[in-house]
Amino acid sequence: MSSVNDITVTLIGIPGLEHVQFWIGFPFFAVCLVALLGNSILLIIIPSERSLHQPMYIFLAVLAATDIGLCAAIVPKMLAIFWFRSFSMAFDACLAQLFFIHTLQCIESGVLLAMAFDRFIAICDPLRHTSILTPSIVGHMIAVVAIRAIVLVGLLPILIKRLHVFHSILIAHSYCEHMAVVKLAAEDILVNKSCGLFVGFTILGFDMISILISYVLIFQAVFRLQQKEARLKAFNTCTAHIFVFLEFYILAFFSFFSHRFGHVAPSTHILLSTIYLLVPPALNPIVYGVKNKVICNHVAKIFLLNHGSQQ
Repeated sequence: MSSVNDITVTLIGIPGLEHVQFWIGFPFFAVCLVALLGNSILLIIIPSERSLHQPMYIFLAVLAATDIGLCAAIVPKMLAIFWFRSFSMAFDACLAQLFFIHTLQCIESGVLLAMAFDRFIAICDPLRHTSILTPSIVGHMIAVVAIRAIVLVGLLPILIKRLHVFHSILIAHSYCEHMAVVKLAAEDILVNKSCGLFVGFTILGFDMISILISYVLIFQAVFRLQQKEARLKAFNTCTAHIFVFLEFYILAFFSFFSHRFGHVAPSTHILLSTIYLLVPPALNPIVYGVKNKVICNHVAKIFLLNHGSQQ
């Protein structure tokens, strides 16, 4: 038994795959590099290009900053475990990592909802798009998304701190995930489990349902268009967001439910939950960049300039 005041937790990485963790670290490192490079480019291009000072791209810039934060919160410690066998972590540092990871997850979910709302207004009420989504409204939406995530996720480490006795200090994970930490306690954790479910459904559940409703209304509006070209153009503006939405929520809910109710092998769960956190940040800038000619042209200019300067 350990007291919360003197505890140092041990993250064991991926249970059952300890002998190959060193090699597993390389693809995750590569994915992280792609995410950092792609999202950094978006954060350079969007503020500097006036034609991208629109709600969708402002939300995309916030998404890029969130994705960089997620990589920074997860990857350094995970690679330290895989490559340097640095398993130990102070309990308060573990709670801080837990807070930042889950807060950034929830911010990403809220930004995807804001982007869906932007597409809904752009397609269903295009004449009022600029008057509804003014810079002030966009700023307030981003602030609400951030405050909601900070306040609700902040409950999780606070409730963990009220636990005083732990039967183990071994966390069967490569980062500090809420339920993985809660399961260490040798006390009643019903409140912690309930709060985790409440936060998950209040944020991820609400956002997913709202996005689905938005797209039902968008598709209804698109199918009412008489011209085939107009329908294709409208669909084309949504494809990138639909792809990002599906990859985020499918992996999110698999990770969420398998840890609480499923009988998935721990190694499979941890690999998939890590993929869920790291692959979307790498894919998001690629998906949105390929779909936008202005971003593609700016990326081409950056690499051509670098290539020209080397010659």
